[in-house]
Amino acid sequence: MAEKKNLPHNHGRINFIIEDSLPDDAAINGVSDAMKQLGDPTRLRIFWYLCHTEECVLDIAAAVKMTSPAISHHLRLLKAAGLITSRREGKEMLYKAADSDLAQALHHMIENIAEITCPE
Repeated sequence: MAEKKNLPHNHGRINFIIEDSLPDDAAINGVSDAMKQLGDPTRLRIFWYLCHTEECVLDIAAAVKMTSPAISHHLRLLKAAGLITSRREGKEMLYKAADSDLAQALHHMIENIAEITCPE
């Protein structure tokens, strides 16, 4: 059993068990950074799009009606947050959602909140 800690206020709850289960700073910071990036509507749209396809900058730009340089900026931020990955195919870079638990969870959260379903 977890050791009971002396919290500033004892309200008769078992907060010490919850306190022992708090995620570490690295885990919290990673999720926080990812969610910050998805706080921008354009990045949210791009991320959702890339959850369903692998595309180059030009096709992403056409799909979301933005310029390629603007898309490249957003892709750089999404990639830094670990939400997307890229691979080179010839002269083109192709982007898709990362194959991670975090990316998948955020993808499903977006679809649940927005009440949309994955395209078939």
